Amino acid sequence: MKSARAPREVGRKWLRAAVLGAAAALAALLLWGSPGGDDGVTEVLARRGEVLPGRFIEVPCSEDYNSHRRFEGCSPTKCGRGITDAVITRDEARRIRSIAEKGLSLGGSDGGASILDLHSGALSVGKHFVNLYRYFGDKVENIFSEEDFQVYRDVRQKVQLAIAQAFGISASSLYLTKPTFFSRINSTAARTAHDEYWHAHVDKVTYGSFDYTSLLYLSDYLDDFGGGRFVFMEEGANKTVEPRAGRVSFFTSGSENLHRVERVHWGTRYAVTIAFTCNPDHSIADPAFT
Repeated sequence: MKSARAPREVGRKWLRAAVLGAAAALAALLLWGSPGGDDGVTEVLARRGEVLPGRFIEVPCSEDYNSHRRFEGCSPTKCGRGITDAVITRDEARRIRSIAEKGLSLGGSDGGASILDLHSGALSVGKHFVNLYRYFGDKVENIFSEEDFQVYRDVRQKVQLAIAQAFGISASSLYLTKPTFFSRINSTAARTAHDEYWHAHVDKVTYGSFDYTSLLYLSDYLDDFGGGRFVFMEEGANKTVEPRAGRVSFFTSGSENLHRVERVHWGTRYAVTIAFTCNPDHSIADPAFT
């Protein structure tokens, strides 16, 4: 009975997120017109072949944060987007990708986008989500190790510190929030709305708890996959980040950073989304190996 209930519980949570995401995408289309094709990018913020110690672009904050409780010294007053290759090593990225590969070996979407959330246990299986901890039980202990979870925690802490430094806030004022998850994207045709990852959206609108969003890329653009670049959408001046294993892209989560991901044309793109909130009521704990 637990295994039967778990897929429905996790599925409902992700369905709500998908509906919010679709609404955000529709708002983006109405605001900007067409989201643009993959050739609509006019500026590359970070090329795959570059090794960036750090690049930061400040942009005016949107009003999205005004409709949420504000936390002095944390809620965004300085907004922008940053890219760095100096926080996470390529070896750490390889180890983190291994965690994703092991977890996703238990399932995977029938469409092109699969999700693994070590915090909630959400795992794509076919056209649905299951809670991997309940659904697979003790088998999970044979898939992951304590070392895996320690590496995951260490990487999360490094990303959190980098975000705090870039925006001039205390790392202790940031809290990990949900959903924080691995994604595996390939060129398989979408089967459900969960597979349509390419729509433009605003994280603060889709997930109200988000204040700062980060992505750690775990594979290389043009070596491991084609397409799949990250695009910040600005009227007449889209800007893109080319994924590189170990590269961290981070930004404030409001409408000032409307974004999308290009469709993957070939190969497999791995990344992990790590989200932070200023509201301790929306915090989640690091996953634990038990």
